[in-house]
Amino acid sequence: MEVEMKIRGLMMDPVTQMPIVVLKDVQGQSVLPIWVGAYEANAIALEIEKVSTPRPMTHDLLKNVLLGLDVHVQKIVVNDLRDDTFFALIWVEREGELISIDSRPSDALALALRVDCPIFVDESVLKNSKVATALAERSSNEQLRNYLEGLSDEDLGRYKM
Repeated sequence: MEVEMKIRGLMMDPVTQMPIVVLKDVQGQSVLPIWVGAYEANAIALEIEKVSTPRPMTHDLLKNVLLGLDVHVQKIVVNDLRDDTFFALIWVEREGELISIDSRPSDALALALRVDCPIFVDESVLKNSKVATALAERSSNEQLRNYLEGLSDEDLGRYKM
């Protein structure tokens, strides 16, 4: 089963200084942090902030190619978590055929923002992520989890491009 999520914001991991995309379910029950690369975080931040670039960036190009081929993005799904790595699928429809495309979650999220499609996370990913966090004995992980759960709107505007 899939849980619909929204991008709640971007932040920097206080320990690793890596960008984190924070997803929160539409019911407000679950939070899922996904660590991403700096370039992917920048692509997501540009779209969140509605910053125009003089030329199309990679995810804008992908959107333009899909639209030009008359392909509609139905949804993206963060569908797996293996060895601390998240996996995602981009579900597209063309001429009535539904096709899944393997993707990194960061790229799928950047595309989802550009085409305004729903974002889902498989329940097993949420469950495994919670289990992994609960089992982690390092205090930094516990502190980070507590910090993420208590984020306010002001906290989420801190990511600098």
